[in-house]
This record gives sequence, C-alpha cells and structure tokens, in this order.
Amino acid sequence: MKPFRLLLALVVVAAAQAFAQDAPPRVEVFKSASCSCCGGWVEHLRDNGFAVSTHDIEDVSAKRAKLGMPEKFGSCHTATVKGYVIEGHVPAADIKRLLKEKPQALGLAVPGMPASSPGMGGSPVPYDSLLVDSKGSSRVFAKH
Repeated sequence: MKPFRLLLALVVVAAAQAFAQDAPPRVEVFKSASCSCCGGWVEHLRDNGFAVSTHDIEDVSAKRAKLGMPEKFGSCHTATVKGYVIEGHVPAADIKRLLKEKPQALGLAVPGMPASSPGMGGSPVPYDSLLVDSKGSSRVFAKH
C-alpha cells in the first residue's frame, strides 16, 4: 500500500502546484473612498483576470511615498502586485506584460488621470505607461 500513498501524495502536490500557477495575480489597491474612477479601474482589472483587494485610505500620497513611487508619477490610486508598484490608470495588458517580462523596476505609472485610460472613459487621448526604476527615472513602457 505504500507505493499507492506515495503516488497519491505526488498527485496532490502536482495538483497544488498547478492550482498555484493558475491563480490570478492579486492586486492590492490603495485609494480614496470618494474616488469613483478608481472603482472603474478596479473593475477593469477584475474583467481582465486579476484578483483585486481595495483599501480606502486617507492619504494616497503618503502610501505612494512609502512604496517608493515618486510624486511626479502620482495619480488617484496606488497599487501593488507581485513586488511591483502600479500607479494610476495602468491598463491590465501592461501589468500582465510587466509580470511576464519581470524587468528590474519599481513598477509602472500612468501619471495624472488621462481621459480614455481604464476607469476614466472619455474621448481617446494618447498617453503612455511608464516603467519606473528604483531611482525615480522612467521610460515609456507602452503607448496608448
């Protein structure tokens, strides 16, 4: 009976590993309770397969600073996912690309609140998602 138990244990471990790999990335969002566009962005992430937890906080700027994201990249909400900081209305596709490529970076930012970015709506306006490094420098990660 021991070989059966060993086989069963291996099947259970393999199933647990497969489940862990298929689990959607968890995004922790820190936002003001009064901001409606943040809710639109959260729904955009959920619609694109992310698990999202939201935290209403009094001072988003303080949280942003604590996470190391420079104020010049600020928006109305800050988030974290798998060790990266996500600032503002970053499209889900950009976050997925970030998690796939795993660059050495602090995270992504869409400064301000550009119209037509996820959660904002409005007429199409070009904007960029920026890859921000730990020293506060940035480069264009994606053009929208």
